[in-house]
Amino acid sequence: MHLNTATIASVPPVRLFPVAPPSIHTFVAAVAEPLATLLTLGLAAAWFDEPIDRPELILGMLVLVLTFPGVDRCKQDPLRAGINIVSHWVAVLSILMLFGYATDSFHFFSPDVLLWWAFFTPAMQWVMVTTSCRWLRRVSERPEYRRRAVVVGAGENGVRIAQALGAHTGCVHEMVGYFDDRGNDRVHDGAAGKLLGRVEDVVEHVKRHGIHNVYITLPLVAQPRVMELISRLQDTTTSVHYVPDFAGVNVIQGQLQDVEGIPVVSLLESPITGTNHLVKRVTDVVLSSIILVLISPVLLALAIGVKLSSPGPVIFKQRRTGLDGKEILVFKFRSMRTQDNGPVVQQATRNDPRITPFGAFIRKTSLDELPQLFNVLLGTMSLVGPRPHAVAHNEEYRKIVQAYMLRHKVRPGITGWAQVNGFRGETDTVEKMAARVQYDLEYLRNWSLALDLKIIARTVRVLFFDRNAY
Repeated sequence: MHLNTATIASVPPVRLFPVAPPSIHTFVAAVAEPLATLLTLGLAAAWFDEPIDRPELILGMLVLVLTFPGVDRCKQDPLRAGINIVSHWVAVLSILMLFGYATDSFHFFSPDVLLWWAFFTPAMQWVMVTTSCRWLRRVSERPEYRRRAVVVGAGENGVRIAQALGAHTGCVHEMVGYFDDRGNDRVHDGAAGKLLGRVEDVVEHVKRHGIHNVYITLPLVAQPRVMELISRLQDTTTSVHYVPDFAGVNVIQGQLQDVEGIPVVSLLESPITGTNHLVKRVTDVVLSSIILVLISPVLLALAIGVKLSSPGPVIFKQRRTGLDGKEILVFKFRSMRTQDNGPVVQQATRNDPRITPFGAFIRKTSLDELPQLFNVLLGTMSLVGPRPHAVAHNEEYRKIVQAYMLRHKVRPGITGWAQVNGFRGETDTVEKMAARVQYDLEYLRNWSLALDLKIIARTVRVLFFDRNAY
């Protein structure tokens, strides 16, 4: 039979990594508290012989929006779960009261029903949560739901996945042991004494002992062996999971993407993409505009002070390295009599003779960096991000500090995570620069708008109490 290649090419690609369906455990956790809330409302209305009319239905839908999905509290002890349930319910009630006050809709409901419902809902939620958790534990302990698993690779990565599976509440995994070509004296301490054989023995063990899951945790350098093992495991009915070992790799915003059906694992990705880029940019523009309006008299006073302190321009434009390693011009109030901006740049030091008295003041308080708010408006900088280094320093440190250039995956900032953690000012040693870079990479890994606002708040405190800048 002849296959039409044009027809085959027109078939949309199959997504190899679709989103995994939620487990029964996740589903139960998601619906337990919302259902308890609606059930209590219905019981309260029935107890006081109140009909379920349109206002009650609207209230029920609003509550469902506020409480779904519920939180998985099966790992919490009953007391802790109860406290969290009450605090969450108080927050929901506060929102409902504000909504009721704003819409003047309290008169649509029976006060007795609302009070009874508000008081007994946390108790009903606690009963539903604890009961469902006990039921899930009993079901998962039944032999037909237990999943026997082995781990290929007895290193740190293998031990971590074994421990994680043991703590996983969605399914009870019976960890049988590890396979590794090293002996007990060379594997991770957590896997010592639990070796079942060499890697070549995995397939036979799976067939003979009915293993449900195989977790391959071999390092990236073992890719040929991994491919061979996966190929051989296709002759079994076991589920195969590959847990890549990225030890020693600076993973930044690691993601699993689906590009037209092709799985792509992102290891070094910028956190400021998609909607995150829009959120950060809007925040930068709004906040920098407000700050510029508020401090415009201060900017004028500083400009006059710089002009009177020594001959030269008020604003100094310095070549820095910005987003994606591209060169940008950064604005600063001039604080020195002479400025280095060439292939060799000497960092300012304590008691630097080039710094004017007024320049020392504005450097100490970081007021010399206020013109960078215009850089933020122009889009070459952000309010928060890794501080931009001179181009000459970049070329120097990128050769001796590992992962140095990764800090340029986001726009440089007026302030940053490193600066509010004590690495502000001169970096006169490689160790100080390496520590600053590590804080910058930590910022990239954990970026959020809340973190940016936290850094801005801490910057205000640092400006008045830090002694590292000069």
